[in-house]
Amino acid sequence: MTDIEIAQKNVMEPVEKIAEKIGIDRESLELYGNYKAKISFEKLNALQKKALDSSSRGKLVLVTAMTPTAAGEGKSTVTIALGDGLRKIGRKSVIALREPSLGPCFGIKGGACGGGYAQVVPMEDINLHFTGDIHAITAANNLMAALIDNHIQQGNSLNIDPRTISWKRCVDLNDRSLRNVIVGLGGKIDGVPRESHFQISVASEIMAIVCLSKTISELKERISKITIGADYSKNPVTFGSLGCTGAVVALLKDAIRPNLVQTLEKNPAFIHGGPFANIAHGCNSINATLCALALGDYVVTEAGFAADLGAEKFFDIKCRMNGLVLNAAVIVATVRALKMHGGVAKTELSAENIPAVEIGFANLKAHIENMKKFGVPVAVAINKFITDTDSEIALVQKLCAESGCSAVVCEGWEKGGAGAIDLAHKVVELCDLTFEFKNIYPLDIPLKEKIEILAKEIYRASSVEFEGKALKKLNQFEEQGFGSLPICMAKTQNSISHDKSLQGAPKDYVFPIRDVQLYSGAGFVVAFAGDIVDMPGLPKAPAALNIDVDDDGIISGLF
Repeated sequence: MTDIEIAQKNVMEPVEKIAEKIGIDRESLELYGNYKAKISFEKLNALQKKALDSSSRGKLVLVTAMTPTAAGEGKSTVTIALGDGLRKIGRKSVIALREPSLGPCFGIKGGACGGGYAQVVPMEDINLHFTGDIHAITAANNLMAALIDNHIQQGNSLNIDPRTISWKRCVDLNDRSLRNVIVGLGGKIDGVPRESHFQISVASEIMAIVCLSKTISELKERISKITIGADYSKNPVTFGSLGCTGAVVALLKDAIRPNLVQTLEKNPAFIHGGPFANIAHGCNSINATLCALALGDYVVTEAGFAADLGAEKFFDIKCRMNGLVLNAAVIVATVRALKMHGGVAKTELSAENIPAVEIGFANLKAHIENMKKFGVPVAVAINKFITDTDSEIALVQKLCAESGCSAVVCEGWEKGGAGAIDLAHKVVELCDLTFEFKNIYPLDIPLKEKIEILAKEIYRASSVEFEGKALKKLNQFEEQGFGSLPICMAKTQNSISHDKSLQGAPKDYVFPIRDVQLYSGAGFVVAFAGDIVDMPGLPKAPAALNIDVDDDGIISGLF
């Protein structure tokens, strides 16, 4: 059966019963049908207080991955299987994941609810409109854009220079035609003409702010601080200057609250917030994580794409901003991906190829080494495919051991939680270790130096080449008082480097920074490396070609 067929045959429990398993009563839920719910503000506030007390919160486990390939790695599948596996060995686990974006669902990647017998459900709802959080973020983002252009149209009392406006509109679909647009055409009553841009909603600063804010008050404060451009005297202008912050936050009042759903095995999962990790900070909301930490003894979460992206941002942005400490990390790897990094074509992955596995291991080894730079205990989860041979798996385990890391086979896709019991035991073992966590760079050094540390320490570059406009902006940001912010790198997910064609573990190359952008509300600086864009395009054969729905409302082709 396909993933969606497995999900549709599953008989779900009412979400109230899922909530009961972690001590949440019906009065603390706002139901979205029978199988989805948001946590009430009163309950959210209570759970935040408990989780922020380090003596009473659960242990935090991050699932990350090696560099993705067209063969697929199954990070979400392993995350869900691990959460279910921990329950099977008697540990009270709670899963915390990001919400899928519509862009990948109809593009090339598909959904993000796991696969096989390790899924979160209702899968179709979660992958599509869910509880409307991303729609609310899109509306809030675009209300801000409309208010900025209207201010200029109605007299521009703030003297905003239209040429400097950095605020983009957004839509949660892959639409490359909207990357660069001209607005205000038609005549005087149609606005002031200027060049503008769209980005995908999950890369917007509003998405980042929703995921990093704990309260409505914090949401207001962060949105007020968003830099939208400069006036004619070159002074920065923040959105708060327009006096419309309350209206924007009114659209987000429900989007800040976490969503509760379940796995196929009827275990609790919070799914909330969906920033990409290649062009945003790649982590689910702090509120979802805090709720999970307050309610579970073990919290299994994930961060987007590979460890050079999502995991680094999880440590250097999310954990640092919120005083969180990770207890263990799991790097998901597949024999198939190792062979692709070893030069094997996708069509030839089914055949045993020991030399290619050994060559491709360089990529996984780099990620293991990166995790150790943060000091965290780490294990590798080998997400098993039916074509993997015993010899290939044994080689991966041997190479991992030589790198000072255990590698555990995970069969979650086929067996659900039962296929992740060995991994669950390993994670419990890692969580009992003591270690000294450290960030990869301090905050009190120049922004340029932070970027150079990331490029050299995490991406293995020999040097960094900054375009002139990027250097100029970095200097401006520091002059404006933003020099202590962390870096959110926007780069390809398909390589440790900036160049998607560089497979394996590239090193000793020049890492190019072509532009930077200030996210003063979210609290970080985005650096754009290579040809990365924040509005993806559709592939030649998008996943949308396979998706359909019948007269009974049953969806097919979604994966």
